[in-house]
Parts: sequence; structure tokens; C-alpha cells
Amino acid sequence: MTDMQINDKQEVTVVDIKMPFLSMVTFLVKFAVASIPAFIILTVIFMILGAVFGGIMHGLGMGSGMMGY
Repeated sequence: MTDMQINDKQEVTVVDIKMPFLSMVTFLVKFAVASIPAFIILTVIFMILGAVFGGIMHGLGMGSGMMGY
């Protein structure tokens, strides 16, 4: 590559996005609906990790001291 190809960069600054209000509302509703399965999947993953690490901590004797074990 030549120096001209390497240094040939253009910086862009976005100043405004023109989008009709109803299109934006539709986009945000679709975004919210699409995020529900992702939230459910992340909840299940964190529940599994919590159970695994909770079991490990309980097995190491670092669990709740109020149980009398």
C-alpha cells in the first residue's frame, strides 16, 4: 500500500437524524418486544450461575451461618 491509501481517512460527525415520530415509536416498540427473550435468557443464565456458585460457597462452608451447620 502506498502512503496515500493508508492516510486516506475521512472523519464524519452525525449532526441530525430526521425520522418521523410514528416511525420512531414503532422502532422503539419493536426494540422493546425483541429485548424480552434476551432478558429471559439472561435471567436463566444468571439463575444457573447463582445456583452453581451458591452450591460451591455452601459446600465450602461459606454459606449462611444462621442455619446451624
